[in-house]
Amino acid sequence: MRRRMELTGEQIMRQDFVDNSIFELLRSLNPTDRKLQWDIDMIGQVRESVESLFIERKICTAQEFYPYVKE
Repeated sequence: MRRRMELTGEQIMRQDFVDNSIFELLRSLNPTDRKLQWDIDMIGQVRESVESLFIERKICTAQEFYPYVKE
């Protein structure tokens, strides 16, 4: 029987930090008075773009940037 892999508390905190930081950036860059709602699709698009830049420039790995469960 295979043991189910799970993220550690530290990895979950990293994911939360990345997503919350991106949301705050989007709110800061919003040039209108319209309040942005939490939109994980939009946050995910930005996250993927930033992650790609970090990986391409060999700043860190995908796992370091936004930890995930390896199957």
